[in-house]
Amino acid sequence: MGDLPFGAMVNSYKVMKFGGSSVGERDSLLQVIRLIEAQRASGPVAVIVSAMGDTTDRLLDAIGAAEGGDLQAALALLARTASLARETASSVAETLGEGGRRDALERIVQETLAPLGDLLHGVSLMGESSAGLRDRILAFGELTAAKLLTELLLAAGLDSCFADARALLITDDRFGDARVDLPASRSRLAAALPSWGGRIPILPGFIGATADGKTTTLGRNGSDYTAALVAQGIGADEVQVWTDVPGLMTADPDLVRDAYSVSRLTHHEALELASVGARMFHPRTLIPVIEAGIRLRIRNTLDPEHPGTTIDARGSRDGQRPSCIATREDLALLDVEVRKLSDQVQVGERVLRALRESGVTVWMSSQSANGQSIAIVVPRTDSARARAALERELAPEFERRELEPVGVREPVTLLSLVAEAMGHGVNVAGRLFGALGSAGVNIRAIAQGASSRSISCVVDAGETALSVRTTHAAFNLAHQQVSLLILGKGTVGKELVEQLRSQQEWLRAHHGISLVVAGLADSRRLVFDEEGLDPRTALAELALAPPVDANVRARLAPSLQRLGRLPVPVLVDCTAAGGMEALYLDAFALGVHVVAANKKPLAIPWEEREALLAAAQACHVAYQYETTVGASLPVIDTLLNLVRTGDKVRLIQASLSGTLGYLCDELGSGVPLSLAVRRARELGFTEPDPREDLAGKDVMRKALILARELGLSVGDDDVELLPFIPAEHLRDEPLDAFYERLEALDPTFARDVDRWRREGKVLRYLAEVDPSRADTGEALVRVGPVAVSLDHPAAGLRGSESMVSFTTDRHHPQPLTVRGAGAGGAVTASGVLTDILRISQTLRGR
Repeated sequence: MGDLPFGAMVNSYKVMKFGGSSVGERDSLLQVIRLIEAQRASGPVAVIVSAMGDTTDRLLDAIGAAEGGDLQAALALLARTASLARETASSVAETLGEGGRRDALERIVQETLAPLGDLLHGVSLMGESSAGLRDRILAFGELTAAKLLTELLLAAGLDSCFADARALLITDDRFGDARVDLPASRSRLAAALPSWGGRIPILPGFIGATADGKTTTLGRNGSDYTAALVAQGIGADEVQVWTDVPGLMTADPDLVRDAYSVSRLTHHEALELASVGARMFHPRTLIPVIEAGIRLRIRNTLDPEHPGTTIDARGSRDGQRPSCIATREDLALLDVEVRKLSDQVQVGERVLRALRESGVTVWMSSQSANGQSIAIVVPRTDSARARAALERELAPEFERRELEPVGVREPVTLLSLVAEAMGHGVNVAGRLFGALGSAGVNIRAIAQGASSRSISCVVDAGETALSVRTTHAAFNLAHQQVSLLILGKGTVGKELVEQLRSQQEWLRAHHGISLVVAGLADSRRLVFDEEGLDPRTALAELALAPPVDANVRARLAPSLQRLGRLPVPVLVDCTAAGGMEALYLDAFALGVHVVAANKKPLAIPWEEREALLAAAQACHVAYQYETTVGASLPVIDTLLNLVRTGDKVRLIQASLSGTLGYLCDELGSGVPLSLAVRRARELGFTEPDPREDLAGKDVMRKALILARELGLSVGDDDVELLPFIPAEHLRDEPLDAFYERLEALDPTFARDVDRWRREGKVLRYLAEVDPSRADTGEALVRVGPVAVSLDHPAAGLRGSESMVSFTTDRHHPQPLTVRGAGAGGAVTASGVLTDILRISQTLRGR
């Protein structure tokens, strides 16, 4: 513990500090007493206490009312403060079976707060309050809490005494943010220690006094600072900060729902976090505990069994997991840059000196290697003052036009990743910036200390939440949430919801991914809940939702906005609706990824399709559409990998309709065409109207998608399309009439199938993409029924199987073939789920 003013103790003190939320109401105050009693059973204890609940805020409001000349309002706030303190303490005493202490408690409140009325009266007469007077008034909150807790501990049978911090902590006269005279304060604490005897000293936090007795306050986290100073002064081995959270969190839980408490930190990690914006403590709080080697523990008053966070010299030895993400918001980024390289102009040190002399706090500075440009981060409220200071300091260089004008970007946020062991790992910076870049976050400036204990970057304020969530997920600090808005409740949509229900826990346990169905919509209804719909009941909830008469973009616009603010937002299109590309563009602009089984947005005119893909890229979001061609088969991914590796695709042949593949298989088994179509419809293989499948347009769209992935600028007019049956049988007429007309084709199909069988061939409905026809005037894409030889890759297909073969420079004469189940709700939904997981894995860097 270092040198103590009175030598090492056999049984060292524990200093327990309780915040305002811990003493603000009856149940929590009772818990405080129990915690003190339990700790006292194992050794000596000193207690630091903050003002009860919202007392400090009410006192500030009272000062404001008095300054405004409304003394009655100020006195009413004072009366309310006194009443709440008195009633809370009396209720605790009654619960302890010491109701007879009510008069004593009332007397403590009355006597402690009595001078406040006169002080507020004086403020109202002057119309203002000095900094010293404000400190005197604010001190009454802590004084009242400490005296009441002392009396309540006595009521509980714990020998306690009130110890006035103003007699122990000597400060300068910087009211509102006083600096402590450490040697004088240690001397006073050492002298007071024997007088406490075996009693529990109760000290008010946040306050001290000048050498001549003027009350001061210690500024932000003042009560924590009091606890650290007292611990150092009396030779304690541990400071316990009891609050309303279970320790220091990995990130702000308001931004990251699955943030959790960090079990261990080193002293220097905690100091780094405090320096870059963590609100749990102030750097001043940590300096005394670091100097004395004191352990600091953050605990939850209402959950004392939770281990909380321990801060000591050892910390955690896990070098793979950064401890925390801290943010400091409402900042401004200023840039000073030399117009051209010059040995004569060095700006870094002068910039920092000018800001220091102007009293501007610099939260981060990032300087170029040659010292000729510097970016600095300051509070946004000080940006104008900082800019003026820089322009004064560098006026000669500006006059000679050696410097660019001072650039100011605001508001921005400083995001920092902190861990003691981080410097021992590899590629931390690459993972951080890669994750943010994948999420489309522009990094405005970066900095990393020589210790490699932290790495910081500046992002635009509007991207704070996205940046924190992305960083939190990228470093595996928790399960990554993926937020889904699913469009469509047909075969694929229903199956996807079911697969999410069955796979949620497995994905969370084995892959660290939490899939949340934030919304579900059909052609007229919508349900949405940021907390997540239950996949077991989501479809039923949708059915009960009121219908809305609005186009899809207008109906979904508010939900897309809400989705865009959730972690890893994904719009999932399981419909077959036209015009969805406009909705996709809206999603991209909001930072929402798109996963689609819908082919139509990819079959729009070439220029519009290219613009759609470019929009996704420009917005740094993913557009995944693997299932548009082969359901769960990796068709597009295989094709793209061939192209990426420099292979040249000569020919693509594909059987891409599970429905038509089934019909071909049935015909080959001797089943009449009309009966095969009826069976296919009964089995759910066809659309409600089988003519949509028989027309071949769905296969044509898939073929267009494949051709365009090769970079071929093709449209509907470039496709030679032959339907499965003659076009005159596909006209618009009642289904019964269609089936009757279809029977007339049975003999023809039976005769052709039999002839092909004798020739060693089978019927298949194929799409063919042949880039070599580009200069011949022939159709680049052909779709239609074909009799293929038995050695053709499509010949062995059975039932609703699909197949795509790629003949390339490397895969020739034997093509690379992808084959498997290419139709059906279950396999298509599994392909959609794979695309969703692909987005998550990309963002996590895994």
